Amino acid sequence: MLAIRMQRNGRTHLPVYRIVVQESQRHPLSGRVVAEVGNYNPTTKALVLNKELVEKYLKNGAKPSSRVAFILKKNGVKLPKWYKEEPKKSAKAKHADKLRKNQPKEEAPAAEETAPAETEAPVEAEAPAEAEAPAEE
Repeated sequence: MLAIRMQRNGRTHLPVYRIVVQESQRHPLSGRVVAEVGNYNPTTKALVLNKELVEKYLKNGAKPSSRVAFILKKNGVKLPKWYKEEPKKSAKAKHADKLRKNQPKEEAPAAEETAPAETEAPVEAEAPAEAEAPAEE
């Protein structure tokens, strides 16, 4: 069976992928490629794709990987009816009961007790300030 998948090229931290058709049992880096149908650079989002060749292999039963299928669908290549998208994986916590958000909330100290103390501010009278001024005779 044939598979349409991505074959990594490029250097460290700068990947460039070839979109290739190869036997599904082979490792992507084995070098045994039936056809190269395009390439993809994820850093610049540049895609070069031979749509006629891709459609030919899809009609002949080549199964695209999930990432390649996403790229093909995004660029207007019609996928065959027999292709089924893989369901999205959802991450589940192993011990959900231990998470902080699932713990019962502690009661906060009463806000009423602290509020009046903060609102009261010492008010100085203006009269004593006038009394302190020296009187001139």
